Amino acid sequence: MSLPPLLTAPLDLVPLPVIEYVARTLFANILKSHPDLFERLGDYSGKRYCFSPTDLPLDFIVIPGNKSLTVLRAGQPVADARISGPLVLLLALLEGRCDGDALFFSRDLSVSGDMEAMLALRNALDDSAIDLPENLGALAGPLAPLLNRAGCYVRQRALSGKVAAWN
Repeated sequence: MSLPPLLTAPLDLVPLPVIEYVARTLFANILKSHPDLFERLGDYSGKRYCFSPTDLPLDFIVIPGNKSLTVLRAGQPVADARISGPLVLLLALLEGRCDGDALFFSRDLSVSGDMEAMLALRNALDDSAIDLPENLGALAGPLAPLLNRAGCYVRQRALSGKVAAWN
């Protein structure tokens, strides 16, 4: 499932520092909840991983060893490993809710660059038990229960019939 252009087009108008601030805040919250998230990467922790949602005009560069995230306008940023696909599937992979191999072979996802680095990242994420609605809710203060329920509903609707949990 791709996000409709009506939802994504406004991102062209939002200043990149604002988008990056929101993304970094969520990233920091995930790392706070899962401090050992990147421990299993070993030598691959210094690699530049690009997450390129095909339905957003943005690319996200993560360097696990630095615990850094950078947001760029879509293009071909320099990265050691790159994964492209609809945002919903990329987020489902982050949460471990789908089988990345099946999505790759069905051509729903595209992976390029250092495949060993990407496999190491996938293995690092396998047991992370990340729950994005919960992480978003943690940033919402008293609105946390509402945001958590809304996020779970959106996730369920977006992934219904597309992918199944595999770990």
